[in-house]
Amino acid sequence: MKEYKDKSVEDLKKLLDEKREFVRAARFDRSGSSKKEVKGVSLAKKEIARILTETNARAKALNK
Repeated sequence: MKEYKDKSVEDLKKLLDEKREFVRAARFDRSGSSKKEVKGVSLAKKEIARILTETNARAKALNK
């Protein structure tokens, strides 16, 4: 989590877009072939959740 606290909001948004694109691409690639990258997708989803948690925490801190 510390690695996300050190990044700027723009960097977090860029990283979030990259992870979401990875999950989307993996989902469509997996439907057409027998290749499974379950672990990578699972880790990407967890990173997406961590990034969203950090951005929401920053937004709440600004609103207080």
